[in-house]
Formats: sequence, C-alpha cells, structure tokens
Amino acid sequence: MQKLLLADDDIDDRLFFEDAVEELFSSYKLATVNDGVELMELLAKESEQLPDILFLDINMPRKTGCECLSEIKANETLKDIPVVIFSTSLDIEIVNKLYDNGAHYYIRKPGDFNVLKKVIHQATVLLQEDKINQPERNNFIIHC
Repeated sequence: MQKLLLADDDIDDRLFFEDAVEELFSSYKLATVNDGVELMELLAKESEQLPDILFLDINMPRKTGCECLSEIKANETLKDIPVVIFSTSLDIEIVNKLYDNGAHYYIRKPGDFNVLKKVIHQATVLLQEDKINQPERNNFIIHC
C-alpha cells in the first residue's frame, strides 16, 4: 500500500485533498498534519514507515514548508522522500529556491475538484516512474 502524507494548515484544503485521494486511489493510505512542526515530529517518530510521497504546503505556521524541505533534504533518513510542493502561491523566485533545495514537483493548488484529482494523479504517476531523480527544471511545475 502506497503511503501519502499531506502537510497543510488549511483544514478545507486538507479535506479537499483527502476527498480527491479517496476518489482516485483505493490502494493509497493518506495521513495529514497541520503544520511543519507536526510534520517533522511525525517523520522523526515514523522513521521506519516513511511516506512514499509528501505533499507539502509552503505557508504554514510554526515552521514553513521551505524550512521543512531544507530539514528533510539535509537528513540522511528522510532525504529520499519525494516532496511535492502544494501551495496557493506561485512566486517564481520561491519556486526556483524549492527546486534548488530538492523538491521533486510544484503544484499550485487548484480550486476545481476535478483539476485537483488530475494534478494529484499526475504527480503520483510521475513519481512512480522515478522517485529518486528530480525532473528537469522546466518540468518542475505540474500545470493544471
């Protein structure tokens, strides 16, 4: 069973994401956390059963997605977790920084449920094909 983890402080976005995953995949297990501190605590506690893919919001209280990504990629145990940035903003400077820090893909949160399902599915398919290597920079953003 594939394990997905979503770190997002917005409860509506988490529920939207949960519904999409539930409709898309019967063989995936989704866990969610509310912020970056919770995320890093969970990853430390669950180091034997890490997620297959982490969907990570950038703007969270207590610890941002950027801070979490840096900590994850600097940690020998966690560095191979594929990270998909999942955020409402699309600041190219931040997108480039996230790519340089090792994120695999970037998705701008869509408002439409069917588009959300499409981009989640696309990210999971791309990462099933190659969980180790980052795509070329021009393929980093998954467009809706």
